[in-house]
Amino acid sequence: MSIMGTAGMVGTAAIAQTNQPLSVVYPPNNHETTANQIFLIGTAPAEGEVEVNGEAIARSPAGHFAPSLPLQLGENVFTLRYQDQELVIRVNRVSADPPAPVGTAFAEGSLTPAVDISRQPNEPICFSAIAPTNATVSVSLGNQTIPLLPQNTTDLPPNSAVLTLQNQPVTATANTYQGCGATTQIGNLGQPQFELTLNGETVRQQAPGTVEILSPVQFQVVEVTAASGTARTGPSTDHSRLTPLPTGTRATVTGREGEWYRLDYGAWIRATEIQISESPVPPRSLIRSIRAEQLSDRTQITFPLQVPVPVSVNQGSDTFTLTLHNTTAQTDTILLNDDPLIERLAWQQISPDQIQYTFQLKTKQQWGYELAYEGTSLVLSLRHPPEIANNRSQPLAGISILIDPGHGGPEDLGSRGPTGYPEKEINLVMANLIRDRLIARGATVYMTREGDADLYPQDRVDLINQLEPAIALSIHYNALPDSGDAANTAGIGTFWYHPQAHSLAVFLHNHLVETRDRPSYGIFWNNLALTRPSIAPSVLLELGFMINPTEFEWIVDPEEQEQLAEAIAEGITGWFQTSEE
Repeated sequence: MSIMGTAGMVGTAAIAQTNQPLSVVYPPNNHETTANQIFLIGTAPAEGEVEVNGEAIARSPAGHFAPSLPLQLGENVFTLRYQDQELVIRVNRVSADPPAPVGTAFAEGSLTPAVDISRQPNEPICFSAIAPTNATVSVSLGNQTIPLLPQNTTDLPPNSAVLTLQNQPVTATANTYQGCGATTQIGNLGQPQFELTLNGETVRQQAPGTVEILSPVQFQVVEVTAASGTARTGPSTDHSRLTPLPTGTRATVTGREGEWYRLDYGAWIRATEIQISESPVPPRSLIRSIRAEQLSDRTQITFPLQVPVPVSVNQGSDTFTLTLHNTTAQTDTILLNDDPLIERLAWQQISPDQIQYTFQLKTKQQWGYELAYEGTSLVLSLRHPPEIANNRSQPLAGISILIDPGHGGPEDLGSRGPTGYPEKEINLVMANLIRDRLIARGATVYMTREGDADLYPQDRVDLINQLEPAIALSIHYNALPDSGDAANTAGIGTFWYHPQAHSLAVFLHNHLVETRDRPSYGIFWNNLALTRPSIAPSVLLELGFMINPTEFEWIVDPEEQEQLAEAIAEGITGWFQTSEE
């Protein structure tokens, strides 16, 4: 956090126009990818032609290029020539499909469970394998033999596929055999034994993981030890995040998969974020009275509990809903005086072990919240709207804003433009320009870095949580996965996560697209570290594509930078004014 100088602007006028020799900044030589195409990002002097494998390619007025070229499986060789200069780039395309079976055998690494798992008695346990066509496949576990039958499976592309508009499901090509069973046999049943028979030949192989059936009378209980326990919809980081669990949260284990534990309310959490103990009873709580009190800049609601239970949050346009799991109400009295933020509080026992509290708010814009356990009491803090001074010359007086120049340090360059100019530098240039204009409008501005600092995303998040600004903006410039079209993808993209940040994201995005006459790449809900802080509306701006040859020239133009920074400051000011309505 600091006030930063403008030294990063030195030399930016010469970045777009370059006389550097033929160069390619992406991909590196011997790059490996599963994409069916690749873009070559680079530059050469503007006069003359650049050829790739003998074909002239399109270039920007400054000489930059980003052609997308098809890839065959295996090695692909691209020879670039400019006058008497030559570069050779090799790209190896590997198959994204799972390995196929060879002969009478299971495909390598295809047997599941691939890790040790635990399940409840009589809970379905599913198995799968990739095996040759027309094989007879089964799996034995304990005293059961379960047939596995061929399935027509559908694969989903990674989440990043939406960034290139290529996120349609695809039919899997592997010969997948699947089947499920259940058992009441308690204890560790060992590794499932798979059997494959084809043309009179039989092959047996054990799954890598073991299967354990949990005892219905001996309970494992976890306590969250992380500062914010990352609850997910499934047992991997590919699964979506749920409301983080405050330190001290306790829940019963109902399943396990490798290093992931399933909790009794349905979420999964990693072993490194918890400690495990044995308990004669699952953690459950009653709740009786509830008390709300007004502090200087927030309303604090205390929920006295017998044990710290899991929680879920859902924000609406003018509602805040808190769900307490494993909790039963004995509530007769709630203290909630007339409040500057809360219109009223309603609650209902939506199931025998779930209570839902819905706060009807007096304003549609929410300004952040915190959840924490103090002993066994859950404390919810809802931030009040900031007080905006009625000052025409300084319309942001009294407002604190955090700006995060993305990336930084010798290892984290971010994306790079055709000349090799790193995103981390232009992020810093723009952050300084935006900061100066916000200060001129009366705002207090915090910066996550003042120079080429090496900050982890969590370092930046910690600053947001510590400083509690009215809003937080992370400044970035964009790139694409290998399958994208770098030469024809441009524009401003805006990312939000919590509903309280949606209005800010939409307002800023539309304002920049309209006032600067820029293409709209889109407004995205996205699970990014710098959009996840709940203490303040937090938005990440991707202000253009470094890898687009023409847009790169706009990005590094000092006059355009000044006008874009002015538009961002105007947009922030306009949003604060509309949020009061």
